[in-house]
Amino acid sequence: MRRSLKWLAVATTIGMVFILLGGALVTKTGSGMGCGRSWPLCNGEFVPTDITGELIIELAHRLVSGAVGIMVLILSVWSWRAIGHIRETKFLSFLSLFFLLLQGLIGAAAVVWGQSGFVLALHFGISLISFAAVFLLTLLIFEVDKKFEADKLLIDKRMGRHILGISIYSYIVIYTGALVRHTKSSLACRDWPLCLNDAPQLPSNLYEWVQMGHRTAAGLIFIWIAYITYLAIRYYKGQKVIYWGWIISLILVTLQVIAGAMIIFTRLNLYIALLHALFITCLFGILSYFILLWTRSRKNYHKIQDKQGTVVQ
Repeated sequence: MRRSLKWLAVATTIGMVFILLGGALVTKTGSGMGCGRSWPLCNGEFVPTDITGELIIELAHRLVSGAVGIMVLILSVWSWRAIGHIRETKFLSFLSLFFLLLQGLIGAAAVVWGQSGFVLALHFGISLISFAAVFLLTLLIFEVDKKFEADKLLIDKRMGRHILGISIYSYIVIYTGALVRHTKSSLACRDWPLCLNDAPQLPSNLYEWVQMGHRTAAGLIFIWIAYITYLAIRYYKGQKVIYWGWIISLILVTLQVIAGAMIIFTRLNLYIALLHALFITCLFGILSYFILLWTRSRKNYHKIQDKQGTVVQ
């Protein structure tokens, strides 16, 4: 495989991470209106004159998103032509480009017309899907020269159900986390892990319910991933991709929980908040890879069953 395609794939994947972190930075710093109600120009100007911190953050995010968008387009077309014979390539190429355009349109609509926090919370999740597609494309490109264990994996039905379930559920957790940011509910509960606010009681308003809903969802995904990791350690020692993949997933979700708690304790420290977004981005990428492995494993099972059926006949 051409080295230039590999470099482009890696650079595009890193660029997608910067888009996700940039979006989180825009939200955390309240810079969404840094360029006013103008898009793609900033305050209706090609070269802004009234420079503010919010304008710099918002404009930088737009420029990075535009540049990476071009890289995603080139990567999608190039991958389609170079490794289009691999069955997942065309689907991932389409997925990466489509969801990147979709998140850009949602971002533009939010600037021009405004959106509710519940709609804006979709923005981060949509960007994550595009990131995952680019990440998987990168793995496919590197697989061509040196096959990973992925083509020989056999994942049983129980592990397959867990992979599918936790991947879908992780998206719900991600949405609730984005909802916390976009509804400005981050400090609705000043304590952790419970929402005491000087008196033990159930959440009393929407912001507290949003905050505690996310904490509950995050706690459940931590327990679920810990259990799946236990299964991987016990039954998949011979399949290193699954074995180490789930161990890394447990580390990431643990760091995610710690970062979530530290956001409360530090009263919204910006760097910790960005780490919080980075950890969930990496975790979602790994879960997406597990989905790819699971679909391949199902294909391997069918091949084995066909061979066994031929022998019996």
